[in-house]
Amino acid sequence: MNAARNKLLDPKILAGLANLELVARTAVEGFFTGLHRSPRFGFSQEFKEYRAYVEGDDPRFVDWNVFARTDRTYVRRYEGETNTRLMLLLDASASMGYSSHAVSKLQYAKFLVAALAWLAARQHDPVGLIVFDEDIRQYRPPTGRAGGLTGLIHAVDAVEAGGGTDLVGCFGKFREHLGRRGLVAVISDLYCNPEAMARAVQPLAWHGQDIMIFQVLDPRELRPDWQDAVVLQDVETHRRLNVAPEFLAERYRERLEDHLRALRRAAANVGAHQVLIRSDEPLDQALRRYLLFRQRRA
Repeated sequence: MNAARNKLLDPKILAGLANLELVARTAVEGFFTGLHRSPRFGFSQEFKEYRAYVEGDDPRFVDWNVFARTDRTYVRRYEGETNTRLMLLLDASASMGYSSHAVSKLQYAKFLVAALAWLAARQHDPVGLIVFDEDIRQYRPPTGRAGGLTGLIHAVDAVEAGGGTDLVGCFGKFREHLGRRGLVAVISDLYCNPEAMARAVQPLAWHGQDIMIFQVLDPRELRPDWQDAVVLQDVETHRRLNVAPEFLAERYRERLEDHLRALRRAAANVGAHQVLIRSDEPLDQALRRYLLFRQRRA
């Protein structure tokens, strides 16, 4: 069962599906196939009680029989529902287009964004989207309305890798689009200065946002296997750098680990949770980490 589920969640398998909406549904359903019913995750769909309708709720969950009797609008509340507003921040800069295998970092990030959005909709949580590179390219406010999920996934499906990255500058602008307290999930390769990132994220945390950062890296970025000297070119700045194989073998891994530790420490210092995801690993690891984070912050 686990082997079949992992195969279903393999990004190479997901890449062969017809569209991103099918990817999201397949990934989430495959994930729940292997997730035992547990109060740790609280994702049952059993009806529990009613609550008053608020703007953004999906009209499909309005109980029209109650409305007919009382002239008041209520929606069905389900066990495990928390009504957490989720805002997904997708880095679509040029560096996200890199791939050493069948799935680029951006494609994997799009799979993850679509799956998280589907997961949020399953919990009846309003979900929104910001796509950014050097600036905010697209904004969709959080909504739980019918059709909102489909529109969001179609918008993600159309995203292509853009120009440079200004993660810090964009974070300053995110505050204009994040009103009520909620959960913010950032999906990026985090090619930025860790201290600058922390300064940019901190105001969001101060305003009550729970922040989870998924750092998506290609397996070759983590463990390069070049045997000869190479010339590396930055796809965003176009700067070139000659790299000797001795550096790759001896110093690259050490420098990378220093950077990853600095990012984790900087995120933790401002109350954010940062996790590293490889673009060739099944999506269930990312989804599980998201659920655990969500449960702790509920």
